Amino acid sequence: MAAMATPLPRSFRARSGLPRRFSIVSSSICLERRPTAATALAPKKKVLLPIGMGTEEIEAVVLADVLRRAGAEVLVASVETKLEVEGSSGTKIVADAPIGDCFGEIFDLVVLPGGMPGATRLRDCEILQKITCKQAEEKRLYGAICAAPAVVLKPWGLLRRKQMTGHPAFMDKLPTFWAVKSNIQVSGELTTSRGPGTAIDFALSLVEQLFGSGVSEVIGEQLLIQVNDGSLRKEEVNPSEWSFGQNPRVLIPVANGSEGMEVVTTVDILRRAKIDVVVASVERSTKISTSQNSTIIADKSLSAAAESKYDLIVLPGGTAGAERLHKSRVLRKMLKEQKLEGRVCGAVCSSLAILQKQGLLTNVKTAAQSSGEGAGVIIDGKVITSRGLGTAIDFSLAVVGKLFGHARARSVAEGIVYEYPRQ
Repeated sequence: MAAMATPLPRSFRARSGLPRRFSIVSSSICLERRPTAATALAPKKKVLLPIGMGTEEIEAVVLADVLRRAGAEVLVASVETKLEVEGSSGTKIVADAPIGDCFGEIFDLVVLPGGMPGATRLRDCEILQKITCKQAEEKRLYGAICAAPAVVLKPWGLLRRKQMTGHPAFMDKLPTFWAVKSNIQVSGELTTSRGPGTAIDFALSLVEQLFGSGVSEVIGEQLLIQVNDGSLRKEEVNPSEWSFGQNPRVLIPVANGSEGMEVVTTVDILRRAKIDVVVASVERSTKISTSQNSTIIADKSLSAAAESKYDLIVLPGGTAGAERLHKSRVLRKMLKEQKLEGRVCGAVCSSLAILQKQGLLTNVKTAAQSSGEGAGVIIDGKVITSRGLGTAIDFSLAVVGKLFGHARARSVAEGIVYEYPRQ
């Protein structure tokens, strides 16, 4: 008899096709992601999140971020010989521990991100296989997203008599009569999902199973809300041509406390569109601790990055990170030059305050000024702004669309399994 799929909460119920649209809850400020009463009372849960060379970084960072917001103790473990792992789009993530340190531990959840060749690196790790098989045998939660269900769980024999989903490119590798085209599929202890564009829904489903629907709804409301079908995802006023060369260069300055989900999502999507992206640290070290304690490695220091010019500078959100970005004299000088030379600037959530203080938002409509039912991303001339976490994908795709046209943006969206308007 087929395993029954467990229904998800109303706000992010599993559905066939592509994910519905979302936007951040806050319209004029960024919500601080502090523990709520619901998360404070929830019992501590231990989660194992393994990564390897070529892991899909959006999936890994989103899972760690959302589960930690819910109160989970997330251990990011490297299956490689070192803790620093380069993701499929080039972002370097630093794991908390080697996978060998996790053997013998009891986890409430083991969840596998996708990405190639990351999924094969996970599959070939004998220690991870033993941990995950034991997890399944003892009826504890396990999950996989994107390529991982087909590439990792199937060879390990962990999909038997389970309904599952996966990335469209790997659906033909899944058992024909058990594979379904839903964005989230819960079948007993197993939860599967499709790709980077469904990672937040996937993470919220896991939060619900670990902590209950009350916690998952609180976290979901902090991150995003569903946008009505008639609402705009993106709005452009005072249209202006962005005159970039054939190889646009984008700078993303980062600091301790920057929102990791926003940084990694923007970098990943822009690089998928073949844009030259440089992540630069304003700190003394290139190692950055994000708002939810994921550790990423910037490409270089901001001082080194300042030796070049950029067609677009994008400032990620995160209250603590934005404060540290604003203190950087190098960044303030670069933004001033960006304005004087008529190049493009962008900001997400709390970093809008930086552009405001530099005089870049004078008479400019921003996403923070729109109501909760308005567009999550607004382009006004040479400035693009976004409300935050729930609009990070739309923000990045808006940049791609502005640079290369709608068809390129839609192609990238399809690759990450994210609904994008046809026109």
